[in-house]
Amino acid sequence: MTHSADRTRPALWDISPPVDALTPAFPGDTAYSQNWVATLGPGCPVNVSAITLSPHLGAHADAPLHYDPKGLAVGALDLTPFLGPCRVIHAIAPGPLVMPHHLAHALGEPSSRLPPRVLVRTYQHMPQREWDGHLSAFAPETVELLADRGVLLVGIDTASIDPADSKTLDSHQVIRRRCLRVLENLVLDDVPEGDYELIALPLKLTTADASPVRAVLRALSS
Repeated sequence: MTHSADRTRPALWDISPPVDALTPAFPGDTAYSQNWVATLGPGCPVNVSAITLSPHLGAHADAPLHYDPKGLAVGALDLTPFLGPCRVIHAIAPGPLVMPHHLAHALGEPSSRLPPRVLVRTYQHMPQREWDGHLSAFAPETVELLADRGVLLVGIDTASIDPADSKTLDSHQVIRRRCLRVLENLVLDDVPEGDYELIALPLKLTTADASPVRAVLRALSS
């Protein structure tokens, strides 16, 4: 399921939503705020700001520390899962959970391995400026299936791989047990199904449970 760049396709897809004061935060989480601590003027040659935000705001990578008290912080993670061949699969409006059958059309033969990274689009239009409490999440068996097929990283265009009201975080626990990595809040509205190169490196935040990423997809060479 590959495609090559041509004149009708961009060479680079920015799949990160904007991050500012209008970016929706998970209920109870820290919204974005910005204060100017220095401003250009006769006695100051620069603008300098201070920002406050949850590391789960916008496109972000969860660290094991987010769902495992003994898990690694995001700055300690190997970067390999966040960079390399990736498959984008459309499962538009799947309901509360993305089940294996929603992805079956793009997985190929059961014996074949997938690219190490799989991103799933569930929205026709990702709500970049409002919170969606009815977001679609991964069913745990879907994450298990992808791990069985050699996937190292899963991503989704919603705010969580588990339902927003989940207290058990079953899919996060599969991620923990299978040592996968996860990206959330991606914008896949304009990305055709197919194979790409993913670049979504987390910051080296040595004590944090997540990190914002500037996630992009790049067309594969012919």
